[in-house]
Amino acid sequence: MQYKVKILMMEQETHDVKRFILEKSEVFSFVPGHAMMLAINKPGMEKQSQPFTMTSLNDARVLEFTIKRYPEHKGVTDKLHQLNPGDELILSDMFGTIRYRRPGIFIAAGAGVTPFIAILRQLAKDNKLEGNTLLFSNKEHKDIILEREFKNMLKERCILTLTREEREGYEYGRIDENFIKKHVMDFNQEFYICGPDSFVASMREILQKLKAPSSEIIFEK
Repeated sequence: MQYKVKILMMEQETHDVKRFILEKSEVFSFVPGHAMMLAINKPGMEKQSQPFTMTSLNDARVLEFTIKRYPEHKGVTDKLHQLNPGDELILSDMFGTIRYRRPGIFIAAGAGVTPFIAILRQLAKDNKLEGNTLLFSNKEHKDIILEREFKNMLKERCILTLTREEREGYEYGRIDENFIKKHVMDFNQEFYICGPDSFVASMREILQKLKAPSSEIIFEK
């Protein structure tokens, strides 16, 4: 099924990430972690769709997507960031990406955190955040998506690391085996991983080495 919806509002979240607030059909329903194919409803662009995860809650009266711009690709994200309120998008083909099963460790790099946003927001609303930790890697402080919200939700269990900037109050360096062993005491739990292909592959190798049950490791690009 296709949904044609208008952009109600756009807000700059970081220097290259925007929040898109869209109309929402009354019959539209999803599970936190689900994504949809999104295209711009303009001549010649209707079939240029890409998958994006909803970052709003299912019971919200609007839809929200949090989207990073990749201008070098000259593709959908670049064009989305050039739109204005009132422009129309086409949503189709909903599918599951990451499914929350039980408390665990969320590991994200950059915009890979977006599938976790709705999941953590729903857990916060349901008072079920206990036992969950976020390990979140970014290049620089300016790149961190929803830093204040994640810190408010998870407190000391929101662990932020920067790979290209040393800054007081933040870890410095990549998420590697030593980093994970420093912050994870129990490997017999859920691991939710999202980021670039190389990041996901690295996390998989590390967690398997550390004897995390392979059946408990969930991957998403």
